[in-house]
Amino acid sequence: MESDAANDRHSVGEGSGGVSLLRPPRIFCLTMLSIVLWALIFYFISTMKGDMASLLLKPSAFSLQSFRFGRDRCVGRYIYMYDLPPRFNADLARECGKLAPGVDMCKHTANDGFGPPLPPGDSLPEKGAYDTDQYMLELIYHARMRRYECLTADPSIAAAVYVPFYAGFDAALNLWRSNLSARDALARDMAEWLVRRPEWRAMGGRDHFLVAGRGTWDFVRGEGGGWGSAFMTYPAVRNTTVLTIEASPWLGNDFGVPFPSHFHPSSDADVLRWQDRMRRLERRWLWGFAGGSRPDSKRTVRAQIIEQCGNSSSCTMFASATGFHNSPDGIMGLLESAEFCVEPCGDSYTRKSTFDAILAGCIPVFFHPISAYTQYTWHLPRDYRSYSVFIPQDDVAKRNASIEETLRKIPPAKVARMREEVILLIPRVMYRDPAANGVVLKDAFDVAVDAVIDRVAKRRRAAAEGREYQDSVDGQLSWKYDLLDHGQTDISPHEFDPYI
Repeated sequence: MESDAANDRHSVGEGSGGVSLLRPPRIFCLTMLSIVLWALIFYFISTMKGDMASLLLKPSAFSLQSFRFGRDRCVGRYIYMYDLPPRFNADLARECGKLAPGVDMCKHTANDGFGPPLPPGDSLPEKGAYDTDQYMLELIYHARMRRYECLTADPSIAAAVYVPFYAGFDAALNLWRSNLSARDALARDMAEWLVRRPEWRAMGGRDHFLVAGRGTWDFVRGEGGGWGSAFMTYPAVRNTTVLTIEASPWLGNDFGVPFPSHFHPSSDADVLRWQDRMRRLERRWLWGFAGGSRPDSKRTVRAQIIEQCGNSSSCTMFASATGFHNSPDGIMGLLESAEFCVEPCGDSYTRKSTFDAILAGCIPVFFHPISAYTQYTWHLPRDYRSYSVFIPQDDVAKRNASIEETLRKIPPAKVARMREEVILLIPRVMYRDPAANGVVLKDAFDVAVDAVIDRVAKRRRAAAEGREYQDSVDGQLSWKYDLLDHGQTDISPHEFDPYI
């Protein structure tokens, strides 16, 4: 029996067409070699930096990184990005020296709009801190989109189309031109360029979106003249979704996204460490204010805030922190030292300080609903009482409301819950490093892109049914659509009616 078994073992594979059990099949060897080769390629690409990596990682309609085990993770998330002529973006960024007279804005265009790195300080993280200017959002979004994992070169499969036009740079460079035709020249060229594209004609621009790194007010000048550009009044642009740092409550296609703050993490671990640090901070002051007085403005309560804070032993502001006005570390230190941070209107309704305060784990106090509640509906909770305090501006202006008394009435347990809600919001309002890998937490960019894709999907479904999807309208009631709960379609009286 044993000799027969031995003979059988030796006879397997003998002759033409036998398969040896002592040697792996040829297909197995080829498969293993292929796996090793691809592993080396992916390792090589993942460790590269700079232009060569960007070249090899040029977006394509088919991404091996996104297509795993037979399931395409990018289905419904593909973005097609126009390769615009440089006069619409890169050339504008190179004109950075002319953006603000007497101010070196070119340093802020460095590092894809994050600006120069900041040295370690008492109130900022050891790494990932930058001197970021509030008007660099177009550069920041463009850099992120270049590395977006679901970019496609095939517009027919795209969930949305991104237009990397630096509208805010164009507006800033031309705001003071008296000749309106010259002021609008590039913006008009951009609109005309778009409508000639086949990608545009597919949905008339309803699947397109762009980022305007300034407030909507800088892009809606009427025919009679006045402030700003007319870019967002063009019919072509009216069909798109526009992301701005301050949206109008009376337009239907602009949506507020967070101002960039100073911390741009490169990993989830960086974010979690920062959140834990904000939880453990000892906050010496009940409330604080990081801002100037704006003496020429009649629509802000800053003068009253400064007066009340100056008369309080529980409030901190720049007057008691001399020299910190232009220091990111000093500003963040002030915000991190207070339980509540007041965020009044300034030059406009919104403030970059709102997002600095959230980053600092400080509970924001608002005086007008347009400062946050009707603005950042994609990024902040609908229940504004869960993370903030609202004190009507008129009450403070008429000296009917004491900010400190209002804050002291909030029970300590509720304050703790509100602060935790603010700290949980931190990832959603910051912009991480474009080179970050393996992240799970969604940042402000991710939240905005997801919302754009959802909006376009609804518009596409409506078009397939032969109707126009309406999630908003132009006019006095536009802001109410943005505050509708999921499934609601009818607007009704709202608590913010007296203020808007």
